[in-house]
Amino acid sequence: MKEPLILTIDFGTQSVRVGLVNKKGDIVAMERVKYEPAYNSPVVGYAEQDPDYYFNSLCTCTKKIVQNNSDLLSDVLGISMCFFRDSVVCCDENFKPLRPAILWLDERRAEGKEKLPALSRAIFKLVGMGPTIELNRKRSMGVWLKENQPDIWENTAKFMMISTYITSKLLGEYIDCASCQAGHLPIDFKKGEWYKKDNHLKGQVFGVPGKKLCKLVKAGDVMGTISKEAAETTGLPEGMKMFAGGSDKSAETLGLGVVNDKMAAVSYGTACSIEVPIKKYKSAEPFLPSYPDIVSGYDMDVQVYRGYWMLNWFIKQFGCQGPTVEEIVVNRGMIQEFNDEMAKVAPGSDGLVLQPYWGPGLRRPLAKGAIIGFSDVHSKIHMYRAIIEGIGYCLKEGLDLFETKRLHHKVEKIRISGGGSQSDVICQITADIFNRPVSRIQSFECSTLGCAMAGFIAAGEFKSKEEAAEAMVHQSVEFIPNPENVEKYKYLYEHAYMKMYPNLKGVYKDIKQFDDKYLK
Repeated sequence: MKEPLILTIDFGTQSVRVGLVNKKGDIVAMERVKYEPAYNSPVVGYAEQDPDYYFNSLCTCTKKIVQNNSDLLSDVLGISMCFFRDSVVCCDENFKPLRPAILWLDERRAEGKEKLPALSRAIFKLVGMGPTIELNRKRSMGVWLKENQPDIWENTAKFMMISTYITSKLLGEYIDCASCQAGHLPIDFKKGEWYKKDNHLKGQVFGVPGKKLCKLVKAGDVMGTISKEAAETTGLPEGMKMFAGGSDKSAETLGLGVVNDKMAAVSYGTACSIEVPIKKYKSAEPFLPSYPDIVSGYDMDVQVYRGYWMLNWFIKQFGCQGPTVEEIVVNRGMIQEFNDEMAKVAPGSDGLVLQPYWGPGLRRPLAKGAIIGFSDVHSKIHMYRAIIEGIGYCLKEGLDLFETKRLHHKVEKIRISGGGSQSDVICQITADIFNRPVSRIQSFECSTLGCAMAGFIAAGEFKSKEEAAEAMVHQSVEFIPNPENVEKYKYLYEHAYMKMYPNLKGVYKDIKQFDDKYLK
């Protein structure tokens, strides 16, 4: 063996990437397939994809990796995978998909015709979580299928995340890891297990009976080996080990070298998030869980649901005429032009402040997007910058929550990943809003790197996340807060942004009533 390698499989919302990574953090080889299209919308607001399209895209990558690097396969210790979250597949008893996968970007909602038991509703109302539970129930695809496609739901013997579908196709067994179950499923994240009873107070919200769910294993366990059938379709060697992996956000956090609760990982992707790793389970806040990470421990997580998707939305609406959102994502030059122009706008966007609730959140299920402070000095570039600053404010609010309610200490520095991290302007804005050093690492493929680190730890090559990070993660550029900009952002955050939701909460309720009355 020349040097040990991990074969990584990284499923993102836009593409799948298969890599070979060594213990120094070098990506020795990588193959990528971009989804064309990323999803289908048979109805406005729907986001669906054939689950076998993902598997076939994976096979294209694995065959190329094997063909181009056959001399390295004997050095591979095993496979480590990560996946985008909250995207469901329905299969029959023979593991045949009954309909396209429903992705996390999908906006359909159940009506919630079948009510929870009266006692459960009373308990949720008593603890102030009634609207959050109602939103969770309406966002559950199990509940939606039962209401709208009862025949498919009746014939669904196996209800799973897309991660489970791919894993089971590779191993020939209905199995997955707890870290990949971040979605609307009845799981106890603290224990990494399904709730044992279908009528469990929290588990019953999602309407998915335990008999439809897969076997779960812990992160780092050997889930199985590549089956003979999978070897024929993927080109991977039969019998190659597969380690239990996790979600893309958990992999990104580890890949950034964020391995203790003095650090935070900010991801600026289609969805934006801030995560802080913790060793012992603490919910981010009541009924907002922390998720098992890709190795051991948990990640406290706050997410801006549509995150940097809003930049694509903005460019489609205001930047140019004609291209679809998918075409804009491909043409990164459009984003770069706006980022360059944004650097000319003063921090704080000349008093324009945006609340980035373009999609519903668990903490504030009735909230909508809002922009305040308009005047005749503002241009579309001001609005573009206000979106980026608003997302930063929202993630800072999440970090403030972690520090005051859960950690009881200050997070000292931030590592940043995702498409937005490639912009120096955005990195500096982040440093100024958070008033903390913000840094990038040697690669933008952070989730792939995190997958590899988890694989090496599972294989016994590293004893801990800290040891893996020391060997494989290398800081490249650091952005130091500008005191003058910090002062401006602090003022707008405290005196404008943090006051927006409390003052608009009643208005949002009225808008909800309007939507229910006139838009259905």
